[in-house]
Amino acid sequence: MFHRIGRAVVRHPIWTILAWVFVAAAVVATAPSLPSSSDESSFLPKSYESIQAAELQQSAFPSSFTPSAIVLYQRADGGKLTPEDLKAAAGITSQLGAKKIDQVKQVVPGPPSKDGKYVMGLVSMNDETAGQPAQMDAAKALRNDAKDLTKGTQLEAKLGGSAAQGLDQQESSNRANVLTFVGTFVIILLTLLIIFRSPILAVLPLVVLLALVSTTANALIADASKLFGLEANSSISALLIVVLLGVGTDYYLFLMFRYRERLRAGDEPKQAMINAVDRVGEAIASAAGAVMISFLALLLSTLGFLKQMGPALAISVAVTLIAALTLFPAICSLIPPRALFWPSKAWRKEPANARFAALGRGVQRRPGLYAAVSGVIMVALALGTLGFKATFDLAAGSMPETKESMVVQTEMQNSYSAGAAEPTSVLVTSSSAIDQSALPAYEKKLAAVSGVADVAPAAMSKDGKTANITVTLKYGSATDAALDVITDVREVAHAEAPAGSKALVGGMTSIFKDINAAVNHDYRTVFPLAALLIMVILGLLLRSVVAPWYLMASVGLGFAATLGATVLIFQKGQGHSGLMFMLPVIMYLFVVAIGTDYNILMISRLREEAREGRDPREAASMAIRHAGPTVAAAGFILAATFATLMLGGNSLLTEMGFAVSFGIVVAAFVMAMFFTPALTALIGHTAWWPGRQDQKKTVTPQSAPAEPRPLDLSAKH
Repeated sequence: MFHRIGRAVVRHPIWTILAWVFVAAAVVATAPSLPSSSDESSFLPKSYESIQAAELQQSAFPSSFTPSAIVLYQRADGGKLTPEDLKAAAGITSQLGAKKIDQVKQVVPGPPSKDGKYVMGLVSMNDETAGQPAQMDAAKALRNDAKDLTKGTQLEAKLGGSAAQGLDQQESSNRANVLTFVGTFVIILLTLLIIFRSPILAVLPLVVLLALVSTTANALIADASKLFGLEANSSISALLIVVLLGVGTDYYLFLMFRYRERLRAGDEPKQAMINAVDRVGEAIASAAGAVMISFLALLLSTLGFLKQMGPALAISVAVTLIAALTLFPAICSLIPPRALFWPSKAWRKEPANARFAALGRGVQRRPGLYAAVSGVIMVALALGTLGFKATFDLAAGSMPETKESMVVQTEMQNSYSAGAAEPTSVLVTSSSAIDQSALPAYEKKLAAVSGVADVAPAAMSKDGKTANITVTLKYGSATDAALDVITDVREVAHAEAPAGSKALVGGMTSIFKDINAAVNHDYRTVFPLAALLIMVILGLLLRSVVAPWYLMASVGLGFAATLGATVLIFQKGQGHSGLMFMLPVIMYLFVVAIGTDYNILMISRLREEAREGRDPREAASMAIRHAGPTVAAAGFILAATFATLMLGGNSLLTEMGFAVSFGIVVAAFVMAMFFTPALTALIGHTAWWPGRQDQKKTVTPQSAPAEPRPLDLSAKH
């Protein structure tokens, strides 16, 4: 099949390129705008208690609200607020409400802080647009208006709360995207220049990926989002940049290394490209298939963020795969090798590959030693996973602490109760009127829970069937301590609810608690399913039952080592309270799926060498010699592109960038280069059971691309 694909695009390169341009233009022209959300509650389905509580609160107390934004007033000199200051703050709050800013329902005065230095204005916004761009625009208007209204007073105003955090997060994300793009572009360009010593080969993939592949993929993602009702999160943008450029360059390298190898073997240029697609197409398609299936497995996640991310990344990889098998071969087949590789002349002669040849000989002589040493190192790093802790503070993780909304959060935690900005709501509801005389005793039981700072008297709905009890915790909503407290609050709330009623616990801490439960669910479902599907792909590619097991064990060990190293560096070394809660899921998908790419490339080459009649150990040696440079180059580029996420300036992207880049280094330079070939050499012919994929094939003129063949453009396949 891949021989036919290669032959078709080489025979009709102009038509192939025009088809790409036409399809890209049509898809982009008809694509809708891409919606975006940064609302944490949108992560969860309605089956979770925190979401049910939010819906009950909205229906029973339509005039009650959890602030979408908070205007925090303080004196410019940092002193205590005077009665005149409090009066001025109340006036500014009233004026903000009178401006009728889009999405803003009301702005009402809030309580002063215990130390007398702060007072709040509480902003209610349209719940249906939580996390949407419209609310971010409203937050920007509120922030500017509040600062204008404080001019001429002794006050200064800062805007915090979820809407303001969404605005600051968006601005931080835009900066991160620019830095990620520039860093990725420069790294790929310089690396390709070093590898090929040709400006055309260095610039070509970047131009193609950005001009056609990226625009087409983004348009298709917008179409899919509209069709299936998905929303993009701002954190996905940087990942899309890295996936498109990093993975696209990897597949380009797989193809061009094999094309150069066929030219050195004496193939006529067009036939060399056909043979390159034929030889490497299966490996590229299998590798891309493993990545796409892993991403699509996220559709089984209960978290909206991951459900949104999975299809988007899968579409990006699918478009990149098609480009690697059609667009790149078509363009390169139009350019004579002398011009394509100019000014370098190294493409004409095969280098000795002394380093990789030496590595291959080492594995050939002592496969057990190489497998044991690399395995022990990975196991030692994997022990670090025992100290893993998750954190759920998405705002703090996705932007610097100097952002205004983060400053407000810190000041409120210091001057109010840490949980005052995002209190917990206990809603007691019944099919008939609630016995209000039982509520004071119920409130005392809630107040007695360790970690609760305050319990406000219950507010009753108009029909008397629902009571809303505001519980303020002593800890910030996203802290481990708050999650522990909310567990106890839920237990007491459920067990001690007045007769004939039931209790639902809502608020941000409750949402984070449910997100934690959803993540644990994903660990039990998404991980095993993705691993199983990747094993199926490996089994189909290698026609083996044995090889997929140790290949997946290899990649899984690499994942554990990567998570362990990340824990040791960020939790133990830098003192982080925990790693971002979704990091293991993202790591698993990128490290396992993309790490499998390099194993697939190496094992495919090993099988190819075995088919030439070499014994298992010699085949491993030759595979490292010939595929080693490709794996090393591709692994370096992809690891370096993911490392650019660390330029984003926030802990979420820093942790993600390090973890994924380190995992790719492990997958390429430890697992694919040493562990997998060494194990395959040790297992021998059994690795290919029950198939005979390592047995030498009968060589015929039609099946031996090692012998140059004239290109017969009239032949039909």
